[in-house]
Amino acid sequence: MFDKLDDLLRRYEEIMNELSEPGVANDQKRFTSLMKEQSDLTPLVEAYREYKQRKQDVDDSLMLLESESDEEMREMLKEELNGAKKRIEELEETLKILLLPKDPNDDKNVIVEIRAGAGGDESALFAAEIYRMYMHYADERHWKIETMEMEEIGIGGMKSVTFMITGQGAYSVMKYESGVHRVQRVPETESGGRIHTSTISVAVLPEAEDVDVVIDEKDIRIDVMRASGAGGQCVNTTDSAVRLTHMPTGIVIYSQTEKDQHQNKAKAFALLRTKLYDLELQKAHDAEADLRKSQVGTGDRSEKIRTYNFPQGRVTDHRINLTLYKLDKIMNGDIQEIIDACIAADQAAKLLKMNGAN
Repeated sequence: MFDKLDDLLRRYEEIMNELSEPGVANDQKRFTSLMKEQSDLTPLVEAYREYKQRKQDVDDSLMLLESESDEEMREMLKEELNGAKKRIEELEETLKILLLPKDPNDDKNVIVEIRAGAGGDESALFAAEIYRMYMHYADERHWKIETMEMEEIGIGGMKSVTFMITGQGAYSVMKYESGVHRVQRVPETESGGRIHTSTISVAVLPEAEDVDVVIDEKDIRIDVMRASGAGGQCVNTTDSAVRLTHMPTGIVIYSQTEKDQHQNKAKAFALLRTKLYDLELQKAHDAEADLRKSQVGTGDRSEKIRTYNFPQGRVTDHRINLTLYKLDKIMNGDIQEIIDACIAADQAAKLLKMNGAN
């Protein structure tokens, strides 16, 4: 581990030297690449430098203890020694986590799909509430949100909604939301007061860029039509809606959220690229059964990951056995505690697997 850390420290110093060269900013591509690499390495380098300093503190304290006869001074040195040793243990764990292989998609923006499942209208109402929950969460993090597709029902629910979140590290956080979300509550339409159970599914896909997926235009059928449903004055008056059909996979994308056909077409192609990229990721994922078992939140999307129990005001994440009694806050976007716990569990599982391999 320490050989690798020394190599990364040398690489960091090389990057800093390169960035200080005159004219490096003139090559924007190289400059951006160096800045990203420097940003990625900084937490690890800072932790490793502190680790080396603490090791030096231990050596210095031991040396002074050997020559020190004053009992009060010896006690102070022992206290400093114990503090440095404890910090070294903490830093070793931190460094192990920072050295874990990084998901190459973690820095990407995401496309989130929410679909109503079992439970009829109640499921569609819950889908709309989860959509608003993510809107609040994204706002708190100052991420940009763009709705790409939405199918609403008349009572304020949504059969489905697809939206993009643009923000630093969006996928690294939002990927833990993929799966089936279950709600237990008494519906407003239920006169008998019985608790009803409904489900929705959430899929979080890393946004695909042009370099990730090459789409052959011969494989695409493009249809334009008039938009339907609520959408402003231009709905049903212009052929602004776009439907893409990808013949090799059968994937169909429909976009009508914009009044302009070209904007809807751009959104549809962005979503198609992401869907095709996700297909490739799922194939690779399914081929790595051991990895799938060791991960939290990036496994089977049919997995029931969370239950929202309204009568008891609690939310339970089943993957990590976490129960929180603050449902109102969570529905208003306060989901960071759950995500942090998922990240910690994921890192612990990967560390266990890495230690087992060593």
